[in-house]
Amino acid sequence: MNKKLNIVILAAGKGTRMVSNLPKVLHKLAGKPLLQHVVDCAKSLKPQKIIVVYGYGGSAVPDAMVHENIIWVEQKEQLGTGHAVMQVLPYLDSDAATLILLGDVPLVNAETCRQLLNSTEALGLLTIEKENPASYGRIVRDQHGAVQAIVECKDASEEQRKINEVNTGIIAARNDKLNVWVRGLSNQNAQKEYYLTDIVAMAVEEGEKVAALIASDEFSVEGVNSKTDLAALERVYQFRNAQSLMQKGVTLADPHRVDVRGTLACGQNVSIDVGCVFEGNITVGDNVEIGAYCVIKNAHIASGTQIAPFTHVMDAQIGENTRIGPFARLRPGTKLGAEAHVGNFVELKNAQVDVGSKINHLSYVGDAKIGKNVNIGAGTITCNYDGANKFMTVIEDDVFVGSDTQLVAPVTIARGATIGAGSTITRDAPPEQLTICRAKEQKSIAGWKRPQKIKK
Repeated sequence: MNKKLNIVILAAGKGTRMVSNLPKVLHKLAGKPLLQHVVDCAKSLKPQKIIVVYGYGGSAVPDAMVHENIIWVEQKEQLGTGHAVMQVLPYLDSDAATLILLGDVPLVNAETCRQLLNSTEALGLLTIEKENPASYGRIVRDQHGAVQAIVECKDASEEQRKINEVNTGIIAARNDKLNVWVRGLSNQNAQKEYYLTDIVAMAVEEGEKVAALIASDEFSVEGVNSKTDLAALERVYQFRNAQSLMQKGVTLADPHRVDVRGTLACGQNVSIDVGCVFEGNITVGDNVEIGAYCVIKNAHIASGTQIAPFTHVMDAQIGENTRIGPFARLRPGTKLGAEAHVGNFVELKNAQVDVGSKINHLSYVGDAKIGKNVNIGAGTITCNYDGANKFMTVIEDDVFVGSDTQLVAPVTIARGATIGAGSTITRDAPPEQLTICRAKEQKSIAGWKRPQKIKK
């Protein structure tokens, strides 16, 4: 087979059985669209071109993947797989080979695709043996085992329907041959469609050998046609990913109850309890323990950290030997220094917490810079939003903030200061002093107006 490679991905179908107005290939498996899985496989084969045929949903499919270097070709009418390939013929390199993949087969295996390409001269098929071939196209061989044709189930005879080897839809072909065969397709069949599989009989008639590689992994060629199919392949993907983690030394309380929707890189002696979900890109250092039902997205978790159950972490950096949760929420922009403690029902947003500082109970800290060895009492909040604009709170080293305190930003609590419980602090607090603010009476201010957003 030619070293120069084009890859065509067929992704034009609606997916009626998905019962959704979202194009089938945009439904997600492991947190990313089905089509993205196939494109990732295609990219690993290093082709000169990736061409995706889209149709149902119009520009929704290309719009969802604008970050990819793809040639998009629209199939305005869905008249079969052969018709889909007709649309891409002008984009194929005449001196290359083409590998045809399916946008709804997310677990396609790159190494199997390489084997198919290496075994193909003019035309090659990836097949699979199924106990119940159902509606799949049957691989018809002669008495010597040579492939003669693919017969679609609706057009197959009773004898042909007993064949267990079926077509997966993944095909490799030399482009000079593919161009001629596809242009010669007819729609004279039960479905009145142009079957790409009819090129097999054309190749045989020309005396070309048709290579057929039987896939060893049925799930790698399994398509998604319904939500049931999608859920089944999700579990296959997640269990295989869990097995890979365990082989690398990660302890999983139950490999059937962990979801990775992105990349999860773990150090040694990492322990993950049940029901955890990992999204985006996550790195976890040595000796980290993650409790049950945590959701962690785009985070770096340094060695020795313990995350208690039901903690949510998003776009955050966590230093060594920290203690977080249970029921804590770390929102984007949060950075925890080593040995920091963030306890139950504490929410942090765009907060930098330095070494050894503790926020242990029922607090909200947003848009804040917290120094070393600070203790923030239960029920404390930083009032970072005045209804229109957000401001920073700065808490310097060795500060003690009493319970039920409101720090109204912008405000600075200087080094070593102590804030009495129940205070509402609206002005900077001096260093090494006790600051208390407790109103003796309630009053209302006539004519007061809320702040307006500052124009940038």
